[in-house]
Amino acid sequence: MAGETPEARLKRMRMRSWRRGTKEMDLILGPYADAQLAGMAPETLDLYDSLLEENDQDLLPWVMGQRPAPDRFATLLAEIAGFARARLASGSGQ
Repeated sequence: MAGETPEARLKRMRMRSWRRGTKEMDLILGPYADAQLAGMAPETLDLYDSLLEENDQDLLPWVMGQRPAPDRFATLLAEIAGFARARLASGSGQ
């Protein structure tokens, strides 16, 4: 968003990650955002911000590997899916 400070942008993106509209995407994107956003390169932040505009009904099958993701999001979604799988495997799924 124009005129947005870096801190405000990260806060907005974190909030948007935790308040998706479906609990499944909240639990996938929320922890990922908390752990990863602050260390992301600017171009990856831009891509993640674009990803947040996508519909949950599209995002979930992309993350779960049930449907192919658009090329521009494929690498980021693979990283998000790997992060979610690692959290579940470590027992910190909630």
